[in-house]
Amino acid sequence: MEHGIMEIITHLVFQLAVILLLARVAGEVCERWLKQPAVLGELIMGMIIGPYALGGYLKVPGLGALFPPPEPGVITNIPVSSELYAFAQVAVVILLFMAGLETDLPSFFRYAFPATMVALGGVVFPFLFGAYTTVLFGYDTSIFGGKALFMGAIMTATSVGITARILSDIRKLDTPEGVTIMGGAVVDDVLGILILAVVVSLTARGVGQKFSGGEVAVIAAKAIGVWLGIMAVGLIFRKKISRFMEWFKSAGAALVIALSLCYFAAAIAEMFGLAMIIGAYAIGLAISDTSIAKLLVERLHSVYYALVPIFFVIMGMLVDFRSFKGALAFGLVITVLAIIGKVFGCAFPALAVGFNMRGGSRIGIGMLPRGEVALIIAGVGLARNVLVGDVGKTIFGCAVLMTMVTTLMAPIILVPLFQKGGSGRRHHEEKAPEQSPPPTAPSGDTNV
Repeated sequence: MEHGIMEIITHLVFQLAVILLLARVAGEVCERWLKQPAVLGELIMGMIIGPYALGGYLKVPGLGALFPPPEPGVITNIPVSSELYAFAQVAVVILLFMAGLETDLPSFFRYAFPATMVALGGVVFPFLFGAYTTVLFGYDTSIFGGKALFMGAIMTATSVGITARILSDIRKLDTPEGVTIMGGAVVDDVLGILILAVVVSLTARGVGQKFSGGEVAVIAAKAIGVWLGIMAVGLIFRKKISRFMEWFKSAGAALVIALSLCYFAAAIAEMFGLAMIIGAYAIGLAISDTSIAKLLVERLHSVYYALVPIFFVIMGMLVDFRSFKGALAFGLVITVLAIIGKVFGCAFPALAVGFNMRGGSRIGIGMLPRGEVALIIAGVGLARNVLVGDVGKTIFGCAVLMTMVTTLMAPIILVPLFQKGGSGRRHHEEKAPEQSPPPTAPSGDTNV
């Protein structure tokens, strides 16, 4: 037993060593020569070295394949070990906690209504596109069928983790568009989880079974209540939390307590059916205007650079190119509609709440990446035996294709949109507060 545990640990350590090294190389190539955020290189590197590509050919003496592919005939949305995937989730919680700390709290509240409108548009249109297209291609008989509902739910996703990384890398978290994108992505996740819960309940009963409005209300109240509850508790006690952290004088104490608070909020969110990253972002945002926040951001940068790339490499590993076979036409249509539905579904509401065309386009593209959220929803469909057989494989393959394309498109388009400069708000409106860029880590090899 002990030997087995040590073998697992040794394998995990080898995996982390390779991931960290190659993630840094890929990130450097993207930043230095391609002028793109490092996250793009990390995702692509994950696809290259993952279980569905070279992972099975990278051997460790005595341990076998570094990233072994799933057993033949096994369909899974998580092809890496539980230990490695858990490490990725620990890393992404840090990313969202920092994103919350770096967000200007008054600006967040100022753009809460625009963010909600953007999120609603980014959920309704993609959901309808996904469900109706599944029926049109003959993969389901009704938009209330299990497969159609799951494809609609998959289309609604927005990866708040990927969006946060892009905005953080280009120092645009505190811009009106950045705050609206982050707020919209969080609301999107809450709405997506709500839709997923409803879809799971519907498919469990079977088509034609009644589903009461009261049950939907309970699910919605729990999801939204937990999110707002974490925010409210953080806001009420933020000054006391800050003073408590400052009371400790030993080296690193404030950082340790902040991480404890971050993971506690993440665990609470997960226990009540929300994603961990929602809890982490909520508590980070709640204490973002305290006296300790700037110090925490400075201290967290080293942890951020060490852990966060692991998450994005592992997200790249989830892409199975073989699952595209036999579903290319459906996958391409779904991908195009996913882009149209999210970009225009978010951009038009942004225009209606005070943004100009420049700002609306930034918000639309910022809400585009599906990332791990779409894959998780698709995985629930597999686990619940809704996506089964050849049709299930086809829908899952389309979800992977759509996820990969939208995730890779976002940084490529979003970065130039911000680099062109110019206000994203209408000229007659009051300008948002000036952004104060977060502290940058030292250059060169000292980013540790």
